Amino acid sequence: MTAGPPPLPATPPPRTMSHAFFRSIFRVLPLLLVLSPVNSSSCTMGNKTTEIRVKYENILSHDIEELVNMSAEYRDRCCKNKRHEHNKVFFCNDTQEIGSLQSMACNMLRFFNKQKINKEFRRKAALVSCGTLQVLQCKCERHKKEKVCTQVNAPNNEDTETVEQPKKKCNQEFCELKENISSLRSCWNKFEKIISRDGINRNG
Repeated sequence: MTAGPPPLPATPPPRTMSHAFFRSIFRVLPLLLVLSPVNSSSCTMGNKTTEIRVKYENILSHDIEELVNMSAEYRDRCCKNKRHEHNKVFFCNDTQEIGSLQSMACNMLRFFNKQKINKEFRRKAALVSCGTLQVLQCKCERHKKEKVCTQVNAPNNEDTETVEQPKKKCNQEFCELKENISSLRSCWNKFEKIISRDGINRNG
C-alpha cells in the first residue's frame, strides 16, 4: 500500500496570530509616544489650542513681558559665574511644549518664599507661573506649590516679611529664577507660533 503525501503543517491557531499582532502594535507604541503632537500633556487644556492662544495673547503675554523687563534690571554679569551651579535646567522640548511650560511654571513657584530675592520680583514671577498653570489648566506634582497661587491672588495679601534684601543683591536662587524666566518666555513664544500656524492651516 502506497503511503499518502505528508500532512501539511498545522495552521497556527488564531490566538497565536493575534498575539503576534499585538506584539507588533506594542513595539510601535513607544515611537508614537515620542512623536506625539504638540498638545500632548496631562494638562486638561491640551486640545484647546485656540483658547490657549487667546488667553496668552490678551493677558499672560503682557505679564510675561513685564516680568522680563524686571529681570532685565539686573545685569547679566551678576550671574555669569553661577550658571554652571544650577541644579535644574529646563528645555522647551519639541512636541512637548505644554509639559515643558508646566515644569517651568511649577519650578518657579518654589522661589516665592525666598527672602533673598526682591519681593516684588518674585511675586511677579509667581503671578506669571500661576497664570501659565491656569491658562493650560495644569497642576504641579507637589500640591503645596499650588497653594502659592492662592496666596498670591488673595486680596489684601499681608506682608509678613520683616527683612528685605537689597534689590541689586545677587545670589544663586536669583540667578536660577532669572534663567527660568527666560526659558519660560522663549517656550511660550515658540508654542504661540506653533498654535497660531496650526490655526491658519485649519482655516486655510
